[in-house]
Amino acid sequence: MKKYFMFIALVLLSMTLATPSFSAETIKIGALYSVTGYMSSIDTPSLRGAQLAVKIINENGGLLNGRKLELISVDAKTDQKAAALGAKKLLSQGVIAGIGHSDPSFVLPSAPLFQKKGIPFVTSGATLPTLPMMIGDCLFMVPFGDDDQSFAIADYSYNTLGVRNVAVWTDNSMDFTKALSKFYKQRALELGMNIVLEDFFMMGDKDFSAQIARLKNTSPKPDAIFISSIPNEAGLTTKQIRESGMTLPIVSGDGFDTELIVTVPGKELANDVYFSTHTYRADSRPEVTAFVENYTKEYGVAPENAFAPLGYDAVALIADAITRANSAKPKALKESLAKTMGFKAVTGEISYTRASRVPVKGVSIISVKNGNYTVEEIWMPKQ
Repeated sequence: MKKYFMFIALVLLSMTLATPSFSAETIKIGALYSVTGYMSSIDTPSLRGAQLAVKIINENGGLLNGRKLELISVDAKTDQKAAALGAKKLLSQGVIAGIGHSDPSFVLPSAPLFQKKGIPFVTSGATLPTLPMMIGDCLFMVPFGDDDQSFAIADYSYNTLGVRNVAVWTDNSMDFTKALSKFYKQRALELGMNIVLEDFFMMGDKDFSAQIARLKNTSPKPDAIFISSIPNEAGLTTKQIRESGMTLPIVSGDGFDTELIVTVPGKELANDVYFSTHTYRADSRPEVTAFVENYTKEYGVAPENAFAPLGYDAVALIADAITRANSAKPKALKESLAKTMGFKAVTGEISYTRASRVPVKGVSIISVKNGNYTVEEIWMPKQ
């Protein structure tokens, strides 16, 4: 009996030595998303998209001759200090890259810590076009820049909607929303539009009656209103403007890419809303249809917004760079990411041809009428 137990012990020992542990074989990627707080409505879908990408890659054999990806997620809690602490935590766990954040306010305190270590950080949703230059050569963007999406919706405002006089509302509490308005106004003035009113609100505001009163009294009357906000205020502003009896077109950027602009005001009031966003919604490309099918199967709901595929694309972009480099070492990964050309992401083809490392991607213009979303056109930026 003693010999039998010794034999079993030797077998178990040999199995342990012959089969490396999961953690020893994994390629660790850190994920920083705010799954609590006001950013959760867009960050939670992004994290889900990233987790789905990891699952699919692993189910298909992993990377580098069978090494699995491991996504280590830390909640940034919609808080800058939590984002910085989360970055430190991830870096202490041996990640070879980081992904995450849908607003530059949280990239800025966390990505520099990755830069200092020479480890790439791929932001899936922050659209401030100066971010890569501000952080350094380890910062890469999956989305287009705010300049591109603002120019796109400004062009559509002028050329298609016939807007000549425009009012601008800005959430004055976030870098993203302030940048979006800045670039929209720049393009509007270049096109010859008149900005007849500028007004402001803060994240978390519930009552927009004062802004609506000023909007109604503006002279000359605006042909449209540009609202720069995140999803939480997108639905509320749309609802209250329409309930006030005003029917002028509402235009915006990807902060309006949310079901809240239909569910909050209701389908009858969700009319004549137009926004620029990532080339995903109502797109028939095979990358899109496969993603929608896989996401729906995995989570039991359709992707909530474009931030879900952006999270997916962040992981897929890193996986592609690792494969091309034939290495998961941060330095090789960074160099491979910088050489990305023609990567067919769910949210559009990604190429880093600009010195800024902001990808050249198409921008979708989406209309919402009677609660229905329609792709009106795809706007292409200059190289």
